Amino acid sequence: MATFLKRRIDQTVTDAIDVNVRRTVESILDDIRQRGDTAVRELSVKFDKWSPPSFRLSQADIDAIMAKVAPETIADIQFAQAQIRQFAEHQRASIRDIEVETLPGVKLGHRNIPVDSVGCYVPGGRYPMVASAHMSIVTARTAGVRRVIACTPPNQGAPHPETIAAMVLAGADDIYVLGGVQAIVAMALGTESIAPVDMLCGPGNAYVAEAKRQLFGRVGIDLFAGPTEILVVADDTADVEMIAVDLLGQAEHGPTSPAICITTSQAIAQALPAEIERQLKVLPTADIAGVAWRDYGEIILVASREEAVAEADRVAAEHVEILTREPRYFLDRMKNYGALFLGPETNVSYGDKVIGTNHTLPTLGAARYTGGLWVGKFLKTCTYQEVTPEASVKVGEYCSRLCAIERFWGHKEQADLRLRRYGGQNVGLGAKR
Repeated sequence: MATFLKRRIDQTVTDAIDVNVRRTVESILDDIRQRGDTAVRELSVKFDKWSPPSFRLSQADIDAIMAKVAPETIADIQFAQAQIRQFAEHQRASIRDIEVETLPGVKLGHRNIPVDSVGCYVPGGRYPMVASAHMSIVTARTAGVRRVIACTPPNQGAPHPETIAAMVLAGADDIYVLGGVQAIVAMALGTESIAPVDMLCGPGNAYVAEAKRQLFGRVGIDLFAGPTEILVVADDTADVEMIAVDLLGQAEHGPTSPAICITTSQAIAQALPAEIERQLKVLPTADIAGVAWRDYGEIILVASREEAVAEADRVAAEHVEILTREPRYFLDRMKNYGALFLGPETNVSYGDKVIGTNHTLPTLGAARYTGGLWVGKFLKTCTYQEVTPEASVKVGEYCSRLCAIERFWGHKEQADLRLRRYGGQNVGLGAKR
């Protein structure tokens, strides 16, 4: 049975915060729906102190911003995007259109059709999230999306050059320096200056996530996302310094980011709190990571690796690092995770920034029912059917009888019309008496 040596704060605390977020977003959404660009500009001034002549960057703006980025940084961005594009291309190649003959004369198939237009959000508040441009824009482009626009907030009073460079190199059609809920709502609903999109993607803070939730249905979204999470599964071969580094490396995302360790080693479980405190004394982002660890950190001691699998699946974390003798034991048995990182040689930071897998992943237990962002999220799998006259008669006879059982007489007549036309049968409402 799992033993909690450290628990996170009670769920009721976060529930109360969620209510306030929801109400704020509802108000902003209604304001933009009614007043369009005027509301967007007022909100940008209110939240970001940002009111440029145009939120959309012109080609001259882009050229000037790109000139500020060091050539070495451009090369690094291009390397990261090449890895993400390569893996996305392999994923796309694995998705096939099909057409099969299920009965003589009955052809059924599906086509994988890209979403027509996508709005990508690239966060940039405390941290300019350059990598989020790769993960959303590159993946949408690889899927074949026709129109890709992107929004990112100003950073320290101006567009963040490296983020803009990443958005340009990824292939965004239009780039808007616009942040927060106002950016999400403007892309989804459209304004006088921004044409609406069919789908939203990209991570963000609690307000951005709530805006996507409220807009779902009006547009598609990649997935519901909360604060980033890390779970480290460790046995007695693991290095407590490495565990602490990797937990705090994700906890620095924000003060509500869960950082969890499940371990079969009592020695690691007991040594970890002191090691966390030691590292917090020198970590530049300790003001954030320390609060996240204090309020959302957990240490869970289990008796066996079998129990570790069960407990990890219960948590269903976004990022799961496996620091054990046989990491692939967990790959073969775990079912609920956003992304797995197998062995000490890899880590969540690789996945977040450069290695090629996507970093937009399910949180808050959503890994129980969905994976993360990938090319398939931007594709609609749409079915079709084609039937010969002879096959229409065969299928129609079954359909007519099944519709009668349900008393769907209009449905039955659809089948009966074909039986009269193609089979010469005197059946149905329109049959000759």
